[in-house]
Amino acid sequence: MLRINNRRVGILQALPMMVGLGAMGGALYIGVHGGCDKVLQYPLLFGGLMVSVVSTLGLLGALCSLTAALYLYLLLAFFLLLAFASFTVAALFVSARPYHAPHLGFRVRDFSPFLQHYVTHPSHWHDTRRCLLAARICLGLTLHANNDSRIFQHWSSTQYGCCKPPVQCGFTLMKNSTFWDVPKVGPSMNDSDCMAWNNSEDKLCYDCDSCKGGVLANIRKQWRHLTIFNICVIVLVTTVYILGCYAIRNNRLDYSNYKSQRRIRIPSTVMHH
Repeated sequence: MLRINNRRVGILQALPMMVGLGAMGGALYIGVHGGCDKVLQYPLLFGGLMVSVVSTLGLLGALCSLTAALYLYLLLAFFLLLAFASFTVAALFVSARPYHAPHLGFRVRDFSPFLQHYVTHPSHWHDTRRCLLAARICLGLTLHANNDSRIFQHWSSTQYGCCKPPVQCGFTLMKNSTFWDVPKVGPSMNDSDCMAWNNSEDKLCYDCDSCKGGVLANIRKQWRHLTIFNICVIVLVTTVYILGCYAIRNNRLDYSNYKSQRRIRIPSTVMHH
């Protein structure tokens, strides 16, 4: 029967541990340099911490031949895999692709209720809006064209929703990409976002539903990236989990061989005396 050396199992146990440490490092980086995009900070931090702790336990159990530690590792790793799988499935549902017309931008209603809470809660949106203003995301977006969605393809979803009026308003671009002229007859559509638009740099469309939708589109993208990361972690931890079972079997075989050798040695010693 194939036998995998415990040292190799221990080395492989170090892989998820390093991934967990990397996730925690990424969370700290997001906390310091993430700007307004800190959605993944705590999921990465806690997920990385759990993976690191469980993998360290498996590493010690494999290298030091500690069967009790390996049993505890297998138990914790099972619940870890269950938690990651449940979280990943839930993340797939809450970050499902929104139904919208691309040229009209995003709206809050296009996203799942879970994602909507990032902008529908007054305190959440107040902090986000203040952060966007401080980051000056609309600064330097100079264009000389009308409100054609194809011209703004290089803009982020947040800039597209917050730095310009919605396409359906029918506004005309004047001096630059943040100064728009309202038709004398009024907006082409009776839309709350058209009424909320203001050419002032500290207002623009920051109070528009399209701005919140643009922020949610960016949050959704981050959640999709987290889902891909979780799937990779699940595959890696599952592989090492199976190898942990081999490590326990190795410990059992070593212990059985040790007992057999003792049974052989003891009678011969007694007969000699």
